[in-house]
Amino acid sequence: MKDQTKLAVLGRDSRANHGIVNPPVYHASTVLFPTVEALRNRNQGPGRKVVYGLHGTPTTFALEEAVAELEGGVDAVLTPSGLSAITLALTATLGSGDHLLVLDAVYGPTRRFCDQTLTRFGVETTYYDPLLGREISALIRPNTKVVFVESPASNSFEVQDIPAIAEAAHSAGALVMMDNTWASPLFFKPFEHGVDVSIQAATKYISGHADVMLGTVTATEAAMDRIRRTALELGLNAAPDDCYLALRGLRTMAVRLKQHQETALALANWLAGRPEVARVIHPGLPSDPGHRVWQRDFLGASGLFGVVLKPCPEKALEAMLDGLELFGMGFSWGGYESLILPTDPGRERVATTWEAEGPCLRIHAGLEDLEDLKEDLKKGLERLAGFR
Repeated sequence: MKDQTKLAVLGRDSRANHGIVNPPVYHASTVLFPTVEALRNRNQGPGRKVVYGLHGTPTTFALEEAVAELEGGVDAVLTPSGLSAITLALTATLGSGDHLLVLDAVYGPTRRFCDQTLTRFGVETTYYDPLLGREISALIRPNTKVVFVESPASNSFEVQDIPAIAEAAHSAGALVMMDNTWASPLFFKPFEHGVDVSIQAATKYISGHADVMLGTVTATEAAMDRIRRTALELGLNAAPDDCYLALRGLRTMAVRLKQHQETALALANWLAGRPEVARVIHPGLPSDPGHRVWQRDFLGASGLFGVVLKPCPEKALEAMLDGLELFGMGFSWGGYESLILPTDPGRERVATTWEAEGPCLRIHAGLEDLEDLKEDLKKGLERLAGFR
């Protein structure tokens, strides 16, 4: 069954819901058991059981089943946000005295969790050049338990050689954990490339409508038990309404991502020819340094990419951005709306340096008409160039 078909059929069973196409929203805390024997045997037998709201409901289970199948893992756990999915996965797999390797261009809140929380728990983090590939083996220690990857990297969009990193990590007995939010399981199959734990901010493309906070953790059989157990111990629970909205978003993800990809590539090519632009960072462009690895491992590109402008005064950049009508300035991405943010990809790096000719922008291409988006950016770039 192809992914587009899976998106339409996974996580729903109309026969179990009176013929209703979409799974209903189950709100629950207390779940009653008819007998003492049923209470005692609540966790026995095959399949997920509805035993208490914190452990999940049929709405939760439907989305977990769909995500796990799409990503290729044995099971999935849902959390209240993408960041909580990251912190759950790391907490479940690391302990005092362990060593963690994290790419130097990682999502900022992931870095802060490693530096501030994991440090208090006795876990040491080393940041590495995202482009190391199999040379990462030189950084792996006897107590290295996890190698964390994110491809493309946040804001700077380096494409990592995941299979090479996985081979090096597995030969030393370490797990490979990946933030797969940018590509989604439609454009990158993590478990086919050696990943053991895959994380997504379902807030982004799975939801697709900028109104849900949700995270997913999918894993191999060897890692899944620890992750689910830790989620229960930490009391992590995704709200059933958010799960319902994510299930609804899932049905259209293939067509949305196709449009995000098409628009983003068109914008990237157009921006590369603008006189105000120094370079465009998009792994789908043949000119991008990561294009070869992206072409080898990925099935597509999402709507998120970077732009480096030529040097300009800060007020000129403000004039450009403040006057935009279709590109909003706001955090997150992956929704139907186009977004733009000024970024500093080198701000927190410790193992590598980031050099840019001028200001950096992160652009998310939404579902608006391409020509309208071009016109909005064109006027903004003209304001930047004409600033006095």
